[in-house]
Amino acid sequence: MKRYLILLLFTFQGLMAQVQFEARVSKNSLGINERLRIDFIMNVDGDNFEQPSFDGFRIVAGPSQQISQSWVNGRSSFQKIYSYILQPAQKGNLTIKQAAIEFNGQKYKTTPIKVAVTNAVAEERDPNDPRQQGGAGSETLNLVAEISKTNPYLNEPITVVYKLYFNNINVTGFKELGKPKYNDFWNQNIEIKQLAIEEGSYRGQRCYFVVLKKTILYPQKSGKLTIEPLSLDIGVQLPTNRRDMFGQMILSEDNKVVSAGAKTINVRPLPEGSKPEDFTGAVGKFNFTVTPSKTTLKNGESLDLVVSAAGSGNMKLFTLPKPVVPNALEMYDPVHDEKVTTSLSGMSGKISDKYTIIPQYKGKYTIKPMQFSYFDLNSGSYKTITSQEITVDVLDGPMQAESNATANAAKNVITKTEQFKYIKPKTTLVSMAKNDFYGSNLYYGLLLAPFLILPIIVLVKKKKEAIDSDVTGNRIKMNNKLAKKYLSEAKKHLNNKEPFYIALEKAMHNFLKAKLHIETSEMSKDNIRELLLSRNTNPESVQNFINLTENCEFARYAPASSASIQQDYDKAVLIISELEKQIV
Repeated sequence: MKRYLILLLFTFQGLMAQVQFEARVSKNSLGINERLRIDFIMNVDGDNFEQPSFDGFRIVAGPSQQISQSWVNGRSSFQKIYSYILQPAQKGNLTIKQAAIEFNGQKYKTTPIKVAVTNAVAEERDPNDPRQQGGAGSETLNLVAEISKTNPYLNEPITVVYKLYFNNINVTGFKELGKPKYNDFWNQNIEIKQLAIEEGSYRGQRCYFVVLKKTILYPQKSGKLTIEPLSLDIGVQLPTNRRDMFGQMILSEDNKVVSAGAKTINVRPLPEGSKPEDFTGAVGKFNFTVTPSKTTLKNGESLDLVVSAAGSGNMKLFTLPKPVVPNALEMYDPVHDEKVTTSLSGMSGKISDKYTIIPQYKGKYTIKPMQFSYFDLNSGSYKTITSQEITVDVLDGPMQAESNATANAAKNVITKTEQFKYIKPKTTLVSMAKNDFYGSNLYYGLLLAPFLILPIIVLVKKKKEAIDSDVTGNRIKMNNKLAKKYLSEAKKHLNNKEPFYIALEKAMHNFLKAKLHIETSEMSKDNIRELLLSRNTNPESVQNFINLTENCEFARYAPASSASIQQDYDKAVLIISELEKQIV
């Protein structure tokens, strides 16, 4: 009897025991190249385990299940654990959502856990970890960012080359987890047509490497600037200590996250004491010319004045000086032209502004010499180039003094037709008798107006109801209206770079919403290209649209001339017009 009472007591204690279900992580902060273990622990034998979605993570292993039960001093304990090994897929503050179980008809959930994922960190090698040490010897897998110069001048070109070093490892593929960010740099990627494996050495050890990415940078701000790292998720095959029946080494499939690490660039400012007044930011080595298409003109002819700078340096990041001409020469806004190539050594080529000048009067006129200043990196000093004075000889046409005299005399001459200008040849007579309102046309018009207006009101009301019920059509009209609004908003900011590119990007997006019936969340580059091409649009127009949209982002932080901003606006108008015609 006593034994039954003890058993009944234990059973009652088990029923009264509180159900515990919780989640525990191995760490709350980790680098993007590290792994995380999470355990879902319960003190009862729960059923129907529901794992969370693990947004922002990739499941490397799991779930594995462990069950343990013990009796200590007459008391029983039970524990069931579901375990996972996770690999972060992105940086930031991530949340592991709730897991759930069922027990005795009740549902229990864990508390969400927040995990901070930072830049990649250095990992200590563990000789017992088969992912780091295989049976064939030491493995190498490192991503390195090689920087040509760490203390450049403002606007001096530097290169970043990303190399993946590996040895005793087969690389099966890779994908980017974190793109490098070049805040306060003008940047451009150098195209790599095909990846090639080369031999080299890393920390004194012979190995192989692949150049994955090449970028040219021009710092736009002095001081310490940080280049955020490139991070890759690499599929690898690692050798093990086991061999197959033919004696071949058995390889294990795995994924490895590597990062180039953040880099700090100390940018030196340009000297202020000797800076010329006309300096507009040109850094490099340049030649400067001012060339007229002709210097002798007849009445009604025009000349083209080409102001150009050629050489190597930050070609797209400064403005050319503007010529000053006499009032008798009418000068129009310039046409800007760039013939610039970008390589690992930087930008080189030629930029020019072409002005059209039309003389108004006969005579000889002088265009004053122009000055162009730049900072020479080789000598570490400013250089100034002065152009030649240009004389324009207009052979015929009115003289400026004669023209003014003729205009003044014309004001004082009264022609014969103007002598009687103020005498009216016709007289309009007005009757003294007034018509009564009753019986007039206005009376009958007002009398019949309600009968004519009522059908119109009914038709307008039905039309409005039909329009209001057309939700999709209204949304398209609204997006079209927004696109026109932002294009007009962008036009207002042609002299203010950042608001201009913000308004231009919004206009492009609202145009897509109207034409493709998509939302902002669906506006990835690949999705836009696929949808536009499916509507029988020209692939070149689609690529121009995507290029201009991407240009809006980095153009906010890069210096831009008024001519380049005007060109981007004109491109947007042209591209939207072309797509408007092509989309079916």
